[in-house]
Amino acid sequence: MEIKRVGSQPSSKGPEAYFTGAVRVDPLLEAPDPARVRVASVTFEPGARTAWHTHPLGQTLIVTSGCGWVQSEGGPKREIRPGDVVWFPPGEKHWHGATVSTALTHIAIQEALAGKVVEWMEKVSDEDYHQKTEE
Repeated sequence: MEIKRVGSQPSSKGPEAYFTGAVRVDPLLEAPDPARVRVASVTFEPGARTAWHTHPLGQTLIVTSGCGWVQSEGGPKREIRPGDVVWFPPGEKHWHGATVSTALTHIAIQEALAGKVVEWMEKVSDEDYHQKTEE
């Protein structure tokens, strides 16, 4: 058994190449081989968001606070709130982040395939980010 104490792992700033706006990533778990799971708490300040990206084995988001948006390529932008759980299947191009006026924190869970958990793509345009939200 291993216990990771709160504050035992340093926070990091979401890299500008992959995020728009102020984003903080707090690692929670990177299981040792042969396990593949990686977990982080990610906080987006108002207006902050990821770039478009995919995950080779999918991704689960568990919203813990605030209000945010998610969108898969070709689909509607959807609102997410605390308690919501979002699943993105393997290879599904998507983005997620805070709303214009409200911060968002979620726990991101994904598995590594050949050591890789994400494939980053282009940044989300302001036009895509500001489009109308569907329920």
